[in-house]
Amino acid sequence: MRQIAALPYRTAGPAVDAAVSVLLVTSRQSRRWVLPKGNLVAGLSAHDSAAHEALEEAGVRGGACPASIGRYRYRKRKSSGASVMVEVEVFPIAVTEELDEWDEDDERERRWFSLREAADAVQEPELKDIICSFRASEVAPPRTFPLAPTVIGQKTRQGMFHWFHALMPKQGNFFGLFEAHAATLLAGSDALVRLLQGGDGMADHIREIEEREHEADEIIREVLQSVRRTFLTPFDRSAIIGLIGSMDDAIDQMQQTAGAVSLYEVKVFDNEMRDMAAIIVDCARVTAEALPLLREIKPNAARLHQLTERLVKLEGQADDIHATGLKKLFREKGEQNPLAFVVNREIYSHLERVVDRFEDVANEIDGLVIDHA
Repeated sequence: MRQIAALPYRTAGPAVDAAVSVLLVTSRQSRRWVLPKGNLVAGLSAHDSAAHEALEEAGVRGGACPASIGRYRYRKRKSSGASVMVEVEVFPIAVTEELDEWDEDDERERRWFSLREAADAVQEPELKDIICSFRASEVAPPRTFPLAPTVIGQKTRQGMFHWFHALMPKQGNFFGLFEAHAATLLAGSDALVRLLQGGDGMADHIREIEEREHEADEIIREVLQSVRRTFLTPFDRSAIIGLIGSMDDAIDQMQQTAGAVSLYEVKVFDNEMRDMAAIIVDCARVTAEALPLLREIKPNAARLHQLTERLVKLEGQADDIHATGLKKLFREKGEQNPLAFVVNREIYSHLERVVDRFEDVANEIDGLVIDHA
């Protein structure tokens, strides 16, 4: 048997290291903690079916990413008494709305867990691994890196160290700037997925995307100035410029998308557009986890490879959705409403470019891993 499941998640704030929490619900019979899950819904894709289960069982809505994050298996007891193996495909959902009342609120309890707590709460070993790998750096034991050697009781040597350190060329705050820019990608993608859901508040979401793009411009200017004035840089200067440039291109394309929506006063969006926005949210999430790992590339090389592989997979999925959406758009509006076709094609184009820029980010990170790990 095959089922689908939703992994509803939210972050505690806009920072790249903000804690991630996931929503679990209790099962009807055993009352154990599980993901919202069920069978494929007729007429819906796998990720839309997962979103349906999240709404029905947990009372949450959000951007359902079309690219799954893994599969796990469990045994299901049927009414006949037979125990059958079920394979469940898991799709992440960036929660944008939490309802006070929902279909199964009298049958299930819901609760937000940290990733570590959620992994401990579920029973299936493969599901534990999926939850842990969703943001592995948050679940793994914290690693500490001393900023400077301390020699207790030896004031002379300590004083000489500080004197020597003061004469060393400054290295700049490149890692902090990378992570600050990633925070704008997180916030911008969240506003974008809310924008493409339509309804009230669209103007506010457009404004936030524009403001985040301005924040990103300030950050990239600081990076470029630091590259010019810094003697020692953690990576090759061209690699620093390439990485921050590809990140900035992503937020620029988000702003271009919002600008097209505002300019043409688009109020209704295709399912494929919303799917691409959900992919963009996941790209931003993956990027936000990857960038802090660049502070120590060698011990984090394997995880960085997993994250960049995820970005490349998401870009391929977005290409397929883009092609499907354009074909559907042409059939429905190509002849009957050419103006609507042109407007919506432009929105599709900007969304595709956003995801393409995240693939560029993955390529830049892969290059750093190759050079420094």
